[in-house]
Amino acid sequence: MTTGATTTGARLAGTTEQLRRANLSRTLEVLHQRGPTSRSDLTRTLGLSRSTMAAVVADLEALGLVTETQPAATSRAGRPSGLVRPADDVVAIAVNPEVDAVHVGVVGLHGRVLEHTRIEVPDTRMSTIVPLATAAIRGMLADDPPRYRVVGIGLAIPGQVRISDGVIRQATHLGWTEEPIADLFVEATGLRTWAANAATLAMRAESQFGAGQGVQDLVYFIGGASGIGGGAIVGGRLLTGDGGYAGEFGHTVVRPDGRACHCGGTGCLEAEVDQATLLRAVGLEAAQADELPARLVASDDPAVADLVEEKSSLLAIAVRNALNTLNPEAVVLSGFLAALHRASGRDLTAGAVASARERVELRDAALGVEQLMIGAGELVFGELLRDPVLLATPVLA
Repeated sequence: MTTGATTTGARLAGTTEQLRRANLSRTLEVLHQRGPTSRSDLTRTLGLSRSTMAAVVADLEALGLVTETQPAATSRAGRPSGLVRPADDVVAIAVNPEVDAVHVGVVGLHGRVLEHTRIEVPDTRMSTIVPLATAAIRGMLADDPPRYRVVGIGLAIPGQVRISDGVIRQATHLGWTEEPIADLFVEATGLRTWAANAATLAMRAESQFGAGQGVQDLVYFIGGASGIGGGAIVGGRLLTGDGGYAGEFGHTVVRPDGRACHCGGTGCLEAEVDQATLLRAVGLEAAQADELPARLVASDDPAVADLVEEKSSLLAIAVRNALNTLNPEAVVLSGFLAALHRASGRDLTAGAVASARERVELRDAALGVEQLMIGAGELVFGELLRDPVLLATPVLA
């Protein structure tokens, strides 16, 4: 009987601890999504009792993940509710290597980009990229006393990444194959590191904080210096495929007898439609890519108009294929693809099956140049939100 009672007690204790950690996770997730929220609103949203909510907030404060501001006294009846906000100093480091530069940023909870720097690179060798990014990270963390509590590093890679161990299977534009990039950053910085496909992370950011908020069926296209990527959310769930490599819209064939692509095929969207060609057409450098939308729209050069017409018609083929295959509620365009669409004025849904396009909305990405930083941060914060107790104690460089 004693052994049975002990076993039952251990089971109940385990269940209680699991419930506590689940409540911590749910509460931090709401704060990460909404930002500062009153304790009374949290109580209603999560369906918890006032005493349980008070205990949850106290636990999160003790972990250093939230702060609660007590409101000023009012003449209203009842006790005023405190405002709970995500801690300002809990951050993720975001790294996004491209063919011409590596971007490094500091991202706070609730999708706040606190710092962002772009470092031009002489080449894309791993032995160049990792030290340059590491030096930038150490510079951002050089304050004494430390300004940030770093949960980890998120790597947004323009290529196929095995999420389970952060190994790059193939990033053709960068010349990387089977590179253990997450392990390399752990060795260089001492920080926990996760890696995933850049387009998938950008879509995750837009879904959480930008143009895709509340959309259950979403298709996302992004164009940048390292090519075209994409992703899809189906029924509110990220479409991953068997190995996590789904959503490669950049390799939709839009011209079967077209140009050779880095992937080994021909006529892929990213082989036929690229940022560098559009930048050259309007006299811009790679570092001026954010000026491309305005330049394309303002141009009165017939050659530019012809180029926009040709490239937008190819983009329309890829969008049409995505509509017919996935029947999304919204299509979000990002990077130079949004600029191309805006300059062309083309209806990218034309030619799709009528029932697949009748309700779809085409939207520009809302987070601009920060979406990859936010997305890489989400890769880290996703781990924190799953179990705040496990990851609340940061590892600092």
